[in-house]
Amino acid sequence: MTVYDFDRVISRKNTDCAKWDAAPAIFGETEIIPMWVADMDLPVARPITEAILKRAEHEFYGYPAQLPKSAAAAVVARMKKKFNWEIDPGWIVLTPGVVPALYAAVKAFTVPGDYVVHQDPVYYPFWSVIQNNGCQVANNALQLAGDQYEVDFDDLQAKFEPIQQMVPLPQRTRMMILCNPHNPVGRVWTEKELRRMGDIVVGNGAIMVSDEIHCELLFNGHRHVPFATLSPEFEQNSLVCMAASKTFNLAGLDASVIIIPNRGLRERFNQAKKGMMPSGNIFGVVALEAAFTRGDEWLEQVLDYLQGNLEFLAGYFETYIPKIRVIKPQGTYLVWLDCRGLGLSSRKLMTFMNRTARVGLDHGYVFGPSGEGFERMNHAYPVITGCWP
Repeated sequence: MTVYDFDRVISRKNTDCAKWDAAPAIFGETEIIPMWVADMDLPVARPITEAILKRAEHEFYGYPAQLPKSAAAAVVARMKKKFNWEIDPGWIVLTPGVVPALYAAVKAFTVPGDYVVHQDPVYYPFWSVIQNNGCQVANNALQLAGDQYEVDFDDLQAKFEPIQQMVPLPQRTRMMILCNPHNPVGRVWTEKELRRMGDIVVGNGAIMVSDEIHCELLFNGHRHVPFATLSPEFEQNSLVCMAASKTFNLAGLDASVIIIPNRGLRERFNQAKKGMMPSGNIFGVVALEAAFTRGDEWLEQVLDYLQGNLEFLAGYFETYIPKIRVIKPQGTYLVWLDCRGLGLSSRKLMTFMNRTARVGLDHGYVFGPSGEGFERMNHAYPVITGCWP
């Protein structure tokens, strides 16, 4: 058994690392601890590194073919092992990331002027994915109830109802982009919640695009349910976006898999992405296969470590910074911080975090109106105070 030392601090400065090397330009401070972008300051699983080095020894890095059979088999086996979801390898579409896939999905299944639902506060590219395709955001804002966010199902249903005026107009809501586990609030949606959302969306003839990139980063026994597994109807009216990048810390290798069971939807998606996306990163595909087939020993240890980080962080805020409330995530290594108790405007809160606290966080307002007064913090770091690189 390989035992990983996640307490070991490894400097990422001067490695063209966006998190560290771009932080001074982003936050306007040279001495700042960057805890914003969603990658880990924990080293990857050794089988992944070994697989990349082995591939690099073959000194040809030309255009790759489509997803290799062995990598497709790894995805199929992963879905069965983790979620008891039996998929066909022909359903898998390789993309360089989930966000490019979302752009292609909106392009494929909407026309300018249509509405697309999302749930703010939400990962900020969701806004541009919709608007840059000429569509309008139908924001089904999540509701904070105690220490947990909930879906406003009445409002979600209203997004699909006719627009009331002198002559009622049919609603042009064609799609919902779901985030599960949700970034940034950390909810892992239950089967009951997913079924109810699906009944509304699919029941009204729309398509569900489910971003499930954080699906293996779960805490306290929470269980991830892929949207498409809940019914044949949901399966045939959805796209499920998966990757190894968040779970196994591979974001720079540009390899995601979009699972599209419906042949017609798959063909439209593939047509929409033509000219927008490269065929894939050969090292990203190698890393994905290694992660899904030989990464579980590392993953088990990293989840234990992240759980410890989360408990430490929550306890620290409760003891020393009680005016900031931690919304503990059920999934993801991203913590949503309720800073409204500080009584600061969004601009003043941003200035305080950047210039006084010297911590580079994702400021809540970028996640939508419901993010005002919040901050998003990445806690996937070595827990050794005073030893930051």
